[in-house]
Amino acid sequence: MKTFRIGGVHPEENKLSADQPIKVAALPEVAVFPLGQHIGAPAKAVVAKGDKVKVGTMIAEAGGFVSAGIYSSVSGTVQKIDTVIDASGYRKPAIYIKVEGDEWEETIDRSEDLVKTADRPDLTPELIVEKIKNAGLVGMGGACFPVHVKLCPPPGAKAECVIINAVECEPYLTADHRLMLEKADQVLVGVDLIMKAVKVNKGYIGIEENKPDAIKLMTEKAQAYPNIEIVPLKTKYPQGGEKQLIDAVIRRQVPAPPAIPISVGAVVQNVGTAYAVYEAVMKNKPLFERIVTVTGKSLAQPSNFLARMGTPMSQLIEACGGLPSDTGKVIGGGPMMGKALMNIEVPICKGSSGVLIMNDKEAKRGKASNCIRCAKCVSACPMGLEPFLLATVSAKANWEKAEAEDITSCIECGSCQFTCPSHRPLLDNIRIGKQTVMGIIRARNTK
Repeated sequence: MKTFRIGGVHPEENKLSADQPIKVAALPEVAVFPLGQHIGAPAKAVVAKGDKVKVGTMIAEAGGFVSAGIYSSVSGTVQKIDTVIDASGYRKPAIYIKVEGDEWEETIDRSEDLVKTADRPDLTPELIVEKIKNAGLVGMGGACFPVHVKLCPPPGAKAECVIINAVECEPYLTADHRLMLEKADQVLVGVDLIMKAVKVNKGYIGIEENKPDAIKLMTEKAQAYPNIEIVPLKTKYPQGGEKQLIDAVIRRQVPAPPAIPISVGAVVQNVGTAYAVYEAVMKNKPLFERIVTVTGKSLAQPSNFLARMGTPMSQLIEACGGLPSDTGKVIGGGPMMGKALMNIEVPICKGSSGVLIMNDKEAKRGKASNCIRCAKCVSACPMGLEPFLLATVSAKANWEKAEAEDITSCIECGSCQFTCPSHRPLLDNIRIGKQTVMGIIRARNTK
């Protein structure tokens, strides 16, 4: 069975909510929409206090080419344009909407009828990309890169295949797993649309072997799509990383930055993005809701929700039985790459794949001690880097050395810190070093 060739670790899977069907979350009383829900320029508000909106109304337009519009997930009245503490812990500009009823824009097709690519001969690659752009789609795997940008390769680059990331290698998270089990037909149409948009005739969907029911169902459904291949993969973290997935599926390795997946002929999208593409193109539905896993060992009822953007995470936690008394940390995302939240009123955004409640025992970090030169971090690094060295030079602010040692190639997966027997804060230091070096490179390139 295929997997990527360099490094990787095997954290405990803890897929506690894998057998829980997707439930529709209740509407919030007030929905809050941060304007920076994606990589690139923040969106610009196009509504003002007192404006009436419906579900699917644009409330903020893209702030540039690498940006994405934001659409209301609720109907009601714009309460104010203010700031909110988002998952990063910083205050960011946001639009507040008082929810009144649930009235949708008439242009959205709310029927359950499956629309296939063959039913829409008018869909050219250009029209598909335009519809995706106009729906505010971003990558649903967490990076939140605007989808239309990925579907427009830079000059000189040519796509050869589309690879769909259905790996969901983060422990605890099961949103993508449930999506495949419940919306397989729509996902496959979405993959077909992405392939058409980038003008390729080969698509792969990579699924880890710990989801045998999804592999079986998707393989059966894919019989109707001869150009789409389901690729079972050996379970290993971080297989969901773009570079690792490309290596696992088509055995090509993406060089160090500035090289990107298209440099080796691949366009990679998340399985949730494929579903959102289907809804945007075939149902005229902007991106305003997503599947979110709310989970934790002490949580009364770990669940998967279809939640509207702007819903406070606290509301989803309450729907699972409330915050456990032994809660040590609440994480936005999974335990490996997620970030600890300052409070649980953080709104659900386009990149909110999960909410993890860790108990006191799990949340406690081990006491850091001296490096014992065991090289476990080197063996675990999926990018073939030397994390112990990158962390040390970052801690000493030796930015020239950090750049020379390819710190910008780090994907921040946390495998090094996970495997370190001395509990050293390797990733913490590397993140600071990477951000600093990237800033130095940007400044150098603008001179």
